[in-house]
Amino acid sequence: MKVFKEKQRFRQTWLILVLIFSTIVPIAIIIKKHIEENTPVTIKDFLTTIITIVVSIAVIFLFKLTSRIDEKGIHYQFFPLHFSVKTIPWNEISKAYVRKYQPITEFGGWGIKGGFFFNKGREKAVNVSGNIGIQLLLKDGEKLLIGTQLKEEAKRVLETYSLKIN
Repeated sequence: MKVFKEKQRFRQTWLILVLIFSTIVPIAIIIKKHIEENTPVTIKDFLTTIITIVVSIAVIFLFKLTSRIDEKGIHYQFFPLHFSVKTIPWNEISKAYVRKYQPITEFGGWGIKGGFFFNKGREKAVNVSGNIGIQLLLKDGEKLLIGTQLKEEAKRVLETYSLKIN
């Protein structure tokens, strides 16, 4: 029995740089305003601002995409947006394969894309980085792409279970 497991988090260098910039700029503006206009910024106000910014940014690093392929089907969870693991049994899948995709042009970026709230009518994607995904075509006509950084491992395990797809 072969099993594919993967955990991914938002750890891209460009994202970290954007977040650092997003932290420094508001703090610099507050300090500059305080110095130039001699406005009373209390320690409490300053600390509240810094804590709010840091907590807001830290939330991004809580996000985790977990995926698993086993004899029962394909499982995924995008924590903290999914509180439980979503399972797609093999008998609901008409086709499963690994493919390259364009995250921005096809899905509008990374995260949870498509479905009821996002890009209604388009296929769904759950991803955190890169441009390789496990493409699922479901028997009910829906499409789901689950991002992966482990292309070859995912291909091998999908081949193992290809006979479970009718």
